[in-house]
Amino acid sequence: MALPALKLEERYTYADYIKWEDGERWEIIDGIPYLMSPAPARAHQEVNMDLARQFASFLKGKPCKVYIAPFDVRLFPKDDNSDDTIVQPDITVICDRSKLTDAGCSGAPDMVLEILSPSTARHDRFVKFHLYQKAGVREYWIVDPETRTVSVHILKEREYVTSVYGEADNVPVHVLDGLAISLSDAFEEID
Repeated sequence: MALPALKLEERYTYADYIKWEDGERWEIIDGIPYLMSPAPARAHQEVNMDLARQFASFLKGKPCKVYIAPFDVRLFPKDDNSDDTIVQPDITVICDRSKLTDAGCSGAPDMVLEILSPSTARHDRFVKFHLYQKAGVREYWIVDPETRTVSVHILKEREYVTSVYGEADNVPVHVLDGLAISLSDAFEEID
């Protein structure tokens, strides 16, 4: 199904999504398609690469896996592919390997990181915040390259408890015992 065939007033499912051949990156939230372009800014990409590097180095040889976008996450999967929420977080950490499929992740990841861009900031802070909380994502980071801060949301009793860290901090990763992410490293290359 090509881009012109999509009608924003209609609701779509994973079954529809896997047929789209327009070459664009999409997310679907509650059946509504969201185009994931234009490409992120250079600062976004630099922060993303460094954070992914820190996670990948720590997880080498361990059971948990880290993935960067594009990587499909079906938060509420259904066997008949009628689920209507598919996201592509900037960074995804999955420790339950039974959730991994050839197409991505089927179920809530253990951790998600979204790196803010001007065009996605509101969406990441509000829509995805509530979506990840509802799905049971245990740890959600919102990384802001502009302010050089990270909001860390830890799921406790089905609600997120939030802490904010600055660029001089080493941030403990609650779902990965022993890992602390260096924000000075992550933000170092931003001009």
